[in-house]
Amino acid sequence: MKRIFLTGVSSGIGLAIAKSLIGRGHLVWGTSRSLARIPSLERLNPIALDLFDNNSIDQAFHHALEQAGHFDVLINNAGGGHFGPAENLSEKEIENQFQILLFGQLRLMRLVLNSMRSHGSGLIVNVSSLASRLPVPFMAAYNAAKAAIAAFTMSMQLELPDSQVRIVDLQPADIFTGFNDAVIKGEADSPYEARLARTWSVVERNLKNAPKPELVARRVCALLDQNNPPPRITVGASFQAGIAPFIFRFLPQRLRIWGLKKYYGI
Repeated sequence: MKRIFLTGVSSGIGLAIAKSLIGRGHLVWGTSRSLARIPSLERLNPIALDLFDNNSIDQAFHHALEQAGHFDVLINNAGGGHFGPAENLSEKEIENQFQILLFGQLRLMRLVLNSMRSHGSGLIVNVSSLASRLPVPFMAAYNAAKAAIAAFTMSMQLELPDSQVRIVDLQPADIFTGFNDAVIKGEADSPYEARLARTWSVVERNLKNAPKPELVARRVCALLDQNNPPPRITVGASFQAGIAPFIFRFLPQRLRIWGLKKYYGI
């Protein structure tokens, strides 16, 4: 039995992970900004945590740690997206994306590392995104923040090569969740209107045809059983998660941009 701190447990990938972990006998401390949104499940301990508020992050983690004694696993899963032209993004909108997708998660990493070191081992799973490598048009702040957490994760892997605390970058491709329903859409002026509409239609189509979040949950559960988990895994449909990234890595930047424009019809 492992003690696991999991953010963003109220729906989607986080909820699927929580159910799978509980089904395997683990104890989960699951977070959401609203306790009312956390489902009542046996072995799931609800924790209110707002990634926009550093005090909330500290208090939520220490409260959970007091209950758990120690954590074997941290899963940084919570997040949200913004859709709109990059040139129209305000500093506040960019800051918000980086706070919930990077700064808040890094704060939790620092908090849990002290606990894991004293316990002698641990696993941190940072849920970034395939968008960190294959960016989605009109989601520049989201793409950039996900790329930043992926790069920071790799830096930590370089710096802690002999540590018993393992860190994994988990990069989902499109997964069938309610993510798009929660995406904040910015205002677009006429030069972008048609391209925004075409891109969003592809994003919606991809999400509807994507694998269910239980696929990600199974991969996370498998990580917990490995003594030396891979530093990065990609989860999703075979083309998005396997073929496309493999081809993409060998293309010059000009062809990458051309290919993504063709894919999204812009």
